[in-house]
Amino acid sequence: MRRKLVAGNWKMNGSRKNAQALVEAVKQGAARLKHVETVLCPPFVYLSEVGAQLAGSAILLGAQNLCDKTEGAYTGEVAGTMLRDVGCSYVIVGHSERRSLYGETDELVALKVAAALGAGLKPILCLGETLQEREQNITEAVAARQLDAVLKTVGVEGLAQGVVAYEPVWAIGTGRTASPAQAQEVHAYLRRRIAAHNATIAGEIRILYGGSVKADNAAELFAMPDIDGGLIGGASLHAGQFLAICQAAE
Repeated sequence: MRRKLVAGNWKMNGSRKNAQALVEAVKQGAARLKHVETVLCPPFVYLSEVGAQLAGSAILLGAQNLCDKTEGAYTGEVAGTMLRDVGCSYVIVGHSERRSLYGETDELVALKVAAALGAGLKPILCLGETLQEREQNITEAVAARQLDAVLKTVGVEGLAQGVVAYEPVWAIGTGRTASPAQAQEVHAYLRRRIAAHNATIAGEIRILYGGSVKADNAAELFAMPDIDGGLIGGASLHAGQFLAICQAAE
């Protein structure tokens, strides 16, 4: 049975003071969780402090992005080895905001997945369609293109070392959420596509849902057979909401 995973993506939010209070509240609440894996992904500048605060707890540390290069003259970039050095276990790769706002291509995302694996990090590979693409009925084609770029670069064995997160772009930060049936349909499609390469890996890999997950819709989403947790945005900035989502996964 696949263990549920709930990852909080703080995006570019917070302060040292807010981060400290949020982590402490999440730590206290998460101590009661037994069957769900929990990850916090703060901005780069807070990784060390959040990591130190999480020490001794079961909550893991993740980053929101990384460079596809290992080191060198890449001003403003952060290497996967650096993330490991400050205690990260996970890293988000290919979030829709990176793709849409900063022009990250499928090929670059695949290279970043490879870089994460090379640094000993577990990538959270994000993929999903825009509203226009959904209305054109090409959701599966878009998801396949994004997934296949990674499979071509790291293989299904490499993909198996991380997790996949389906995030319908039209549901991120909009308050709209894919219905459980809509989300399940895409998750099942992704699992079938992975199964074409390796059925065992397809049955074991975790596929998260990331699209305006909240305390009041998490349980219904997580009850779907192919939804293995969530990549949580805005709700992860509020300890009560985030913990309620974790409890739904539990």
